[in-house]
Amino acid sequence: MDLLALADFNLVARFGGFGKAARATGRPKATLSRRVAELEADLNLRLFERGARTLKLTEEGRALHTRTSALLTEIDETTKAIASMGHNPRGTLRISAPLLFSQTALGRLAAGFVAQYPDVQLEITTEDRPVDMVEEAYDLVIRVNPQPDESLVGRVFLRDRQVVVASPDIQWPTGNGAVPAINRVSAGRNDIWNVNTVNGQVKLSTQPVLSLSSFLMVRDAVRAGAGIACLPLSLAIPDLLAGTLVHWGDVDGQETALWALYPSRRLLSARVSAFLDYLKATFPNGTPEELAHYIDQKDDLGIMR
Repeated sequence: MDLLALADFNLVARFGGFGKAARATGRPKATLSRRVAELEADLNLRLFERGARTLKLTEEGRALHTRTSALLTEIDETTKAIASMGHNPRGTLRISAPLLFSQTALGRLAAGFVAQYPDVQLEITTEDRPVDMVEEAYDLVIRVNPQPDESLVGRVFLRDRQVVVASPDIQWPTGNGAVPAINRVSAGRNDIWNVNTVNGQVKLSTQPVLSLSSFLMVRDAVRAGAGIACLPLSLAIPDLLAGTLVHWGDVDGQETALWALYPSRRLLSARVSAFLDYLKATFPNGTPEELAHYIDQKDDLGIMR
């Protein structure tokens, strides 16, 4: 059996069509079609039912895809691992990461990684949506509190928590009064915040005055005195230390964990292993204070980041 033809068959099966597979992989559609036809001829089996606008696996095609896709993945990972062996991992490493971590830390972290591993071509895209690692060809994804996924494994490399902060000019509300609040759009509207303070948990009545799409925008607005806000502790620490923001308490139940995830394969490429080790070396304790210090460090030119 021609392994190249089998690999092309699995590409078409995975993406659900010749055109989709060609666009996703950059392979010519005609080549994929020819290879699949050759495989069908070699096996004397029809692997796809071809309609005018649809393409469906036959029962035999589904069985072949199920039994060979994992094997081909294993072969691919084996060859990549062998090619990347040694002290200098090489090749392309594609990573998807969330917006806030990308904006505050990942640019500098990526620069340090490629300086240490110059044979690795690092590609990072920023998005908060869940991505399909296999179909979108990512080697590693970084996510905040990800949903369980049996196809992925990973490790926590940073932990954080949400804190309620305000400008020193804003006073704690008295009685049943509400305090102006800045919300993130994705968090939705919640007028009652459960806040853990030094005196115990309290219910804080708020009046939303702003809805913003990023934590950096929220931080700038709360600095300007527009209202109270929930921020990751790592993002708030510099202002809390400087006295430009005041800590009102912690948001109840809002602890977060930043995970590095990768497909659950027996063989892990040297590129991914090197990046995981680099994350661990950069954040050995994985605390909010450690991340805040990293974000606020001066670079070699003495410019505050």
